[in-house]
Amino acid sequence: MLAKQLSIFLENKSGRLTEVTEVLGEAGVNLSALSIADNSDFGILRCIVSNPEKAYKVLKEAHFAVKMTDVIGFTCANVAGALSKVLRHLSENGVFIEYMYSFADGEMANIIIRPSDLENCEKILQTCDVGLLDANELYRM
Repeated sequence: MLAKQLSIFLENKSGRLTEVTEVLGEAGVNLSALSIADNSDFGILRCIVSNPEKAYKVLKEAHFAVKMTDVIGFTCANVAGALSKVLRHLSENGVFIEYMYSFADGEMANIIIRPSDLENCEKILQTCDVGLLDANELYRM
């Protein structure tokens, strides 16, 4: 249930995020989910897109520093404590979460994680009360 995520490194200056979204839009690539982390010099835009390979190609051609990584997506109930139970189960089994982002959709929450051990994480999540998301499901959200 692994999905491809793009990490795009952006200088902290006005218009860089706009440029990324324009390049993707002109290529017909839709953003499904995104997260932005920044420091004083640069930001990292992590995103799930409708066509990761095409997005990677057009961003490289537009001279963006971009990297593709595997992530895992899952759903859990959008209620207090549901995510903490899943994270507790992962941490008790030695899975470290490098980063995570999520978005709620009514009664369900969609979570994207980059764990230290993708294979072990996927096995552990299969024993939890979550729904693993197929890559194509994430790309179409």
